[in-house]
Amino acid sequence: MPLTDTAIKALKPEAKARKHADEKGLFLLVTPSGGKLWRLKYRFDGKEKLLALGAYPEVGLKTAREKRDDARRLIAEGTDPGEHRKATKAERADAVGNSFEAVAREWFDKQSSSWVPSHGDKIIRRFERDVFPWIGAKPITDVTAPDVLSCVRRIEERGRLETAHRALQNCGQVFRYAVATGRAERCPTGDLRGALPSSRSTHMAALTDPAEVAALLRSIDGFRGTLVVQTALRLAPLVFVRPGELRKAEWAEFDFDKAEWRIPAERMKSKREHIVPLSTQAMAILKDLHPLTGRHAHVFTGGRDPKKPMSEAAINAALRRMGYDTKTEITGHGFRAMARTILHEQLAFDRDVIEHQLAHRVPDALGEAYNRTKFLPQRRTMMQRWADYLDQMKKGAVVIEIPTRAA
Repeated sequence: MPLTDTAIKALKPEAKARKHADEKGLFLLVTPSGGKLWRLKYRFDGKEKLLALGAYPEVGLKTAREKRDDARRLIAEGTDPGEHRKATKAERADAVGNSFEAVAREWFDKQSSSWVPSHGDKIIRRFERDVFPWIGAKPITDVTAPDVLSCVRRIEERGRLETAHRALQNCGQVFRYAVATGRAERCPTGDLRGALPSSRSTHMAALTDPAEVAALLRSIDGFRGTLVVQTALRLAPLVFVRPGELRKAEWAEFDFDKAEWRIPAERMKSKREHIVPLSTQAMAILKDLHPLTGRHAHVFTGGRDPKKPMSEAAINAALRRMGYDTKTEITGHGFRAMARTILHEQLAFDRDVIEHQLAHRVPDALGEAYNRTKFLPQRRTMMQRWADYLDQMKKGAVVIEIPTRAA
């Protein structure tokens, strides 16, 4: 006699598991612990088999019968429902393992070891905020160009066009990685060429006119803030390293006997140690600060916790206090562009020497992207002449043009 919901609810556990038949091979197995489990007994290729259909009451009587009928249809078509379930589970697991998010995170893990942490953090946050919520769960083979466009359009609509372009670029990198590893046939982002408005690259604000630079240097000398922040401001144009490299500087990295600063590879964007020759002016600034922070690891200690480096926002905040617009005039990063432009245009130093001092990856004739000691003698000369030039500008002295290119 077929089961009913009333009869099922009334079933009590016994010392041994007991089967309660419904019809067409379906039965309910009541375990000694009180579990009520749906099972289907069937034959395939002459062998008797069992198929689990779920537990009551999560799977009700009606649903259990529907599952039974689905299984019987598979049998009629020549498919073993048990094997069919295994294959479906495997496909589902494969889809999860090859979802866009899974492949993106795998790509990120492979690439991020060669990036500075801040760069990697921006990329993964971009994925987690703007991409994964919408297409992360999809098998990467099912993600289409319109799917990706929908994600980047949301970013564009927030007024972040440059970020939208970067997100599209990152998605393309993930798709190409999937193609290379055999999990996708093609990269659909190529179909989106021109779908976003062009994004004009916005460079970090910087002053490159000597007269404006002179005014800035005098403003720095008159800055009424902490000695730590003022020292960082005074040193920034002399060494023109990236803001993160400056604020995280440690005393152990400086060799006053050799007059040089060696920034370790893990803090460099290039992941290679970088040598910064120190001018006499830079040395004097550092030695003046040493009595205050020399007992700590960091040169520019945090205002609240001297065991930590100065705040990431400290330099730009100080520039704003001095009256400078950090969006249009100068930022902590802008000292690099300042030096790069004036060293070449005013002091006539060779671009290769400048680019090596900036730690840029500019391949030479032999394909060498960056060599920490290349042009080191020329760079020492350049850094001292640059410091002297800044002093001349700050004092308002007439800048003497150099007729020949520096060595």
